[in-house]
Amino acid sequence: MARRRTKKRTHVGARNGPASNVPANSSGSREPKSMVIRIGAGEVGPSVSQLVKDVRAMMEPGTASRLKERRSNRLRDYTAMAGPLGVSHLLLFSRSTTGNTNLRLALTPRGPTLHFRVEKYSLSKDVKSAQKHAQGGGNEFLAAPLLVMNNFISQQSLGGDRPKVPKHLETLTTTIFQSLFPPIAPQSTPLSSIRRVMLLNRENPKGKDLFPAEEGIYILNLRHYAITTKRTGLSRGVRRLNAAEKMLKQKKRSKGRVPDLGKLEDVADYLLDPAAARAADDGFTSGSDSEVETDAEVEILKANARKVLNKKQMATMRRSNGDEKQKPALQPGVEKRAVKLMELGPRMKLRMTKVEEGVCEGKVMWHEFLEKTPEEINEMEGVWEARRKEKAERKRLQKENLERKRKENDANSKDVNEKRNAKEEQDENDEMYEDEWDSEGLEGDGEVETNEDEDDGMENA
Repeated sequence: MARRRTKKRTHVGARNGPASNVPANSSGSREPKSMVIRIGAGEVGPSVSQLVKDVRAMMEPGTASRLKERRSNRLRDYTAMAGPLGVSHLLLFSRSTTGNTNLRLALTPRGPTLHFRVEKYSLSKDVKSAQKHAQGGGNEFLAAPLLVMNNFISQQSLGGDRPKVPKHLETLTTTIFQSLFPPIAPQSTPLSSIRRVMLLNRENPKGKDLFPAEEGIYILNLRHYAITTKRTGLSRGVRRLNAAEKMLKQKKRSKGRVPDLGKLEDVADYLLDPAAARAADDGFTSGSDSEVETDAEVEILKANARKVLNKKQMATMRRSNGDEKQKPALQPGVEKRAVKLMELGPRMKLRMTKVEEGVCEGKVMWHEFLEKTPEEINEMEGVWEARRKEKAERKRLQKENLERKRKENDANSKDVNEKRNAKEEQDENDEMYEDEWDSEGLEGDGEVETNEDEDDGMENA
């Protein structure tokens, strides 16, 4: 008998399956996931559609990069699927009737929601077209970017005036943006995995220089950069030789990267002689060639490649070098690297207009253009309390109706089963009655005549 196959592909304990019984969308251990959505897919226009694609690339890898929206889709469709898919953030782009582009950042499933007006934006293709050497297309999007936030908590004014945006809402906004990406542990996260930076800078309000309608506005500038590093202290010639060596080891070779040393007598002329001809690499080397255009310099541990040896080679090396325990430990090498940021795009200037509870529906916690008195706030609190009570009452009635219908269905199914059993018993009794009359072996007309004779005999008696 053949042995039954054990499923080992996508089930618990499999190589590609979940490692434990904890569901993927549990709030205790899940990483943040986002969905960047166009509300009204055919109405936002091609520029906003391309902006949505750029934002999806910026939010990689924890986002739905191939999401396809339909014009018939509503917000309820996305919120219903956010729970099963483990989505924690929704970024909703839309266009108003007046032509303004809006962004809503919502936390699922209970909110809150931040409303922004996109005052200005630049697409990634526009940012790259303005650069001399554009960066991108590598492995930058395999890991989440490093989030850098500046000036999110405003300082107390000297005059003691109450800030336009309350402190607790500033803290709430900071927490929401911090939860967009998984946290980074400085002790355990390798530096090589951090290849992108997402910068959020809050503009300082200028106060008296602005019009009264623009005082205390909450404006954020968003930038997206790629992190590039280069070794410092090396001349241009050495860097060109290192690049040529790496290029020769690759499968795809391109012309024009290998220096032409055919017209030089010695390689030292190429590295040290400042009067070397342009025939080598189309330029002279000088003291300034070793300077790399950089934003900062950092010292990191040098990554030394170690050759894997078998047992025989290890034994030979130990005999030649002596006892390994008596050998002093080597200090790890430290090298200096120049850090440079290359902008990837997109750029956005966001102006926060409203904060509300829930996912795009709920009580308004703060509004830029509307300011209510304490009496109006208390009145709105009463209205929302009445709405909450009505909602709780509707839920209670729905639960009671469902319970009542379930009991009725159970009772109806019980009656149907009883009737079916009674009918089956009656059919069985009828069959037994017919079998008793046919027990003498008479069938058809003979049985009828026999019955008539018995009836006549009983009447004569």
